[in-house]
Amino acid sequence: MPTFLRTQEFDQLLAAFSSAALTSATATKNSTNTRCTSKKSGKQVNRNMKSAAARNGTKAIKRGARILTEKPFAFVLQSKYRKERCDNCLKACKVLKCANCQYVYYCSRECQMQSWSVHKIECPFLKRIYPRIVPDAARMLCKLIILLDKGGDLVRGYYTDTCSRRFRDLMSHYGEIKNDVRRLEHLESLYAVLQDMMGESVIVPNLTELTSIYGRLITNGFSILDPEMNSIATAIYLGVSVTDHSCKPNAVATFEGTTLHIHAIEDIECLDWSKIFISYIDLLNTPAQRRAELQENYYFLCICTKCTDVQETQEMLAAVCANKNCRELVDINLNNCMRCGAGVSPKQRNVYNEALAMTKTHLENMKDVAYLDVCKLCLAKQKGVLHPFNVWHLKTLDAAFEAAIDVSKWTEALEFGIELVPGFRKYYGDWHPLLGMLYLKIGKIQLYKSELKEAINNLREAQKILQITHGRDHSLLREQLQPMLAQALAENAA
Repeated sequence: MPTFLRTQEFDQLLAAFSSAALTSATATKNSTNTRCTSKKSGKQVNRNMKSAAARNGTKAIKRGARILTEKPFAFVLQSKYRKERCDNCLKACKVLKCANCQYVYYCSRECQMQSWSVHKIECPFLKRIYPRIVPDAARMLCKLIILLDKGGDLVRGYYTDTCSRRFRDLMSHYGEIKNDVRRLEHLESLYAVLQDMMGESVIVPNLTELTSIYGRLITNGFSILDPEMNSIATAIYLGVSVTDHSCKPNAVATFEGTTLHIHAIEDIECLDWSKIFISYIDLLNTPAQRRAELQENYYFLCICTKCTDVQETQEMLAAVCANKNCRELVDINLNNCMRCGAGVSPKQRNVYNEALAMTKTHLENMKDVAYLDVCKLCLAKQKGVLHPFNVWHLKTLDAAFEAAIDVSKWTEALEFGIELVPGFRKYYGDWHPLLGMLYLKIGKIQLYKSELKEAINNLREAQKILQITHGRDHSLLREQLQPMLAQALAENAA
């Protein structure tokens, strides 16, 4: 298989360039330990990070405004994509492997060069363990250790023109991890991998320090998403780590390559990061599920209005009313429908519980790959039992939609996608990337099937949402959505 330059040759080539220091995302600065620096320090802001709203002072932020743009402090491509995507820019394209470690792949010498200041240290570690696949978390820890040893703890991520965070400012949750058996076992397994990789290297921290690095990683890490919202990499962003969670967010994180953008999805009075929220988790879960996930992974109990709303749980687990003319979301634990008074029989309750149990079992078994026939079996069991807004019904529809696309069952995929829209809008809100992507996929299928008027309507709806969540200049709009919309309009006018 073709390879890039070998290590010795590459070092000679690199010497011709002006600097072999860390890339701009890890460039160091002379500054104090405080999170908010002086105006003078603020002028030294990393050129890859801009806070457009900050330049407007207390000016109101409109929906769709880009609040923050940031390059990662550290990132790692998921190992399952390492032969398909560039390890530096994450593009899916033809890639060639590093001749020395045989582990990482790049799309060009330029990308190899950009990564070299860190990879030249990582390279012998990966070579030492090859051909074993390194767990993503272990490789991420290795990169963080390298960066911190090279002065990375002085790097600042700015979330306004003058306020910033360094890696040490991120919460480590050291105490919680020391009492978390699951996390301790994970850390021990990663430590064993690191020892195999790095051997007796002097930069390997002791277990106490490694625990602090690990804690900052697992509670502040972001999944980098491709334009189709698939997770392809893990990253640490310093500035944006200031953003708190809400199950009813007013901002959203999207990605262009490794660059993270935060866009407002609601009007916000001013740039006050204590009032700007993103969601850390999937919102298509019940309050109990969301709270459990946040407590387990981030060590806090969510008290947002959605999690404390009893009605939210009832709606998400709703059954169909026995009265076919009533569309009420029925609480299966009550004796009667609250709207029409129709009774909830023991038989109806049993059928509901059976359908729910079957659905949960099959969805759990289809975590990695969804099978269309299994999804259709679940949907048949749910019909007339689970309400269309029941989240388990929506999860099944979503799995069926993607499974139908995978096997080119376009008519069925279209039916599932259209049925999915109201539920996505209800639980994700009017301005969410997943709702925009759903409209985009529906419009794409309709364009393929020459249902031009419907395609135009859905692509325009996708455009309206994705311009807010991704920005008008995002490649998803430029390279996919806008050409499809132009094609649909041209064919419809012909």
